Amino acid sequence: MAGVSLDSQTGAIMEFVSYLDGLKDPATQLSVTGLQHLDALESEQAEAFRSAWPEIELERRRQVIHQLVELTEDNIDLNFDTVFFAAMEDGDAAVRCAAMRGLWEHEEHDLIPPLLRLLERDEEAEVRAEAALALGRFVLLSALGNLQEHQYQKVEQGLRRTLEDEMEVEEVQARALEAIGASCQPWVREAIEGAYGGEEVRLKISALHAMGRSCEPRWLPVLIDELANDDPEARYEAATALGSLADRRAVTHLAPALNDSDPVVQEAAIMALGQIGGSEAKALLRPLSGDSSPSVQEAVATALTEADFAIDPLTAEYRV
Repeated sequence: MAGVSLDSQTGAIMEFVSYLDGLKDPATQLSVTGLQHLDALESEQAEAFRSAWPEIELERRRQVIHQLVELTEDNIDLNFDTVFFAAMEDGDAAVRCAAMRGLWEHEEHDLIPPLLRLLERDEEAEVRAEAALALGRFVLLSALGNLQEHQYQKVEQGLRRTLEDEMEVEEVQARALEAIGASCQPWVREAIEGAYGGEEVRLKISALHAMGRSCEPRWLPVLIDELANDDPEARYEAATALGSLADRRAVTHLAPALNDSDPVVQEAAIMALGQIGGSEAKALLRPLSGDSSPSVQEAVATALTEADFAIDPLTAEYRV
């Protein structure tokens, strides 16, 4: 039986190597179905893939990674983590960024070191920004008590160094601020206040985002004021953050945003009311069920469903 098992394994490896040869050949059409050969790779397959990957031409590598990201979004049972980990070391910035997006559901701490390396050492700002954003899930995991302290400290220190680096570009710092927002450390509050009170518009927008991730009621007055900002991006972030805070005091202030001239802001307000829940929020949402816009109708239906299951953060009871 052992011999049969070995033959079977050898055959599987040979078949996989043959698939990789086709993947390297630009004349071979890229098949979405065929890409499932890359699902849940075993150790020998993973080694073969890592050896073959650099030999695939650039445009093909980009196509493969983007297709795998889409497949992962459509089917959570697929596991291309081995591919994405390898692609984080790719020579192309677009591939490295896509690889990080592909690992969005990966919450194991083995992802922290490569993300920190990209954040602190990558030459491309877009890659550093993507790495900062990806580290945000580990800040949230720590806030929920699902990450060991020594692992979290590495994440916090990396993001803090980025925020305090005067030579770092604004977009990377903005993403780092958004990522660290879920932390309750005093220095994080100071960083949010500093960014919000500064002159850089991009950092002000990120400060609003971070306020929502913090889940601290102290930011409620600021976010309510920002609903009247002339900048639709600020209004959007404020509405989204208010939904994250889930404070009932925001409900009446979100009402005007339900008729915002910007549909993205309007939808953010709808979703925020769904997150907050309660009878007042649902009363504001129901009239929009008959809106002429299908996207608004869909958003309202989703929000009303979510409102039925909204939990009061203070009492941990369902809101009515």
